[in-house]
Amino acid sequence: MTPDEIDSLRVIVDDQTRLAMAVILVGMMFTVALGLRLSDFSNVRNAPIRVVGGVLTQLIGLPLLTLGLILILGPPASIALGMIVVASCPGGNVSNLLTLFARGHAAYSVSLTAISSVVSAVLTPVSIFVWSSMYGPTASLIDRLDIQPWPFITQTVGLLAIPLVAGMLVAAHLPRIAERLRKVLMPLALFGLMVLIVVGAATNWGIILATGTIIIPLVFIHNAAAFGLGSAAGRVLRMDVAHRRSLTFEVGIQNSGLGLLILLSQFEGLGGAAAITGMWSLWHLVAGVALVGLFRALDWRTLKPS
Repeated sequence: MTPDEIDSLRVIVDDQTRLAMAVILVGMMFTVALGLRLSDFSNVRNAPIRVVGGVLTQLIGLPLLTLGLILILGPPASIALGMIVVASCPGGNVSNLLTLFARGHAAYSVSLTAISSVVSAVLTPVSIFVWSSMYGPTASLIDRLDIQPWPFITQTVGLLAIPLVAGMLVAAHLPRIAERLRKVLMPLALFGLMVLIVVGAATNWGIILATGTIIIPLVFIHNAAAFGLGSAAGRVLRMDVAHRRSLTFEVGIQNSGLGLLILLSQFEGLGGAAAITGMWSLWHLVAGVALVGLFRALDWRTLKPS
């Protein structure tokens, strides 16, 4: 397919589905906030360079790296937008789980996830427009769609920040209720997200097939570069092995489900952008599990008696 044909693809989303996506988006942010504690932010005081360096690597370094890849590879505008959206999202709780399995520093990983989740309520929508404006084809595409920056930013900040603040208030003042709610809402939010992804994929399978030869290599390259950036930043910041592994997963595992919801609800269901974001949702899990296996194999080889 030509770049123009890819950019013209649309994921079919009706009003009821848009409402469902908004509800799931709010539910996801509220549920994430229920799990945040003030202790998650204590590492900022104890190790400010390590924490600030890790957060900046994820929130600034990854979008900057993504822009560099886009300028080098020159993908179609909608696919470039999908890459930018993924890079602008915070890390997900999956990074904490993979860090634990890989014998990384779990507390550091949780701190990075907590801080990026809070900051992203404002920074994610702003970053999407700022970084998109730096790639001509994507900037032109957004202009053609007539998506106004401030209404988009205001609406998205509301959808992200309000439930985040509400969840953190409940967690701070009613911790027992917050824990009970989280146990119920977490599986519901994940189930709702998976249903939307599966239904969307089944309904728009033709878009995935049409763009697969382009998006699959880009996702592989982009995700590998993200993991590499996290590892390299850990070395630059002179972290030990456990902290480097945490940062590697935090940068390489993005909350692409959040990105997909933003694209489908706010960007008129751009097919190319949704396809690459959806592929990220699957591939970063596969790559993350493979990386856990590699780290565990390295540990076994190191500890194996000679």
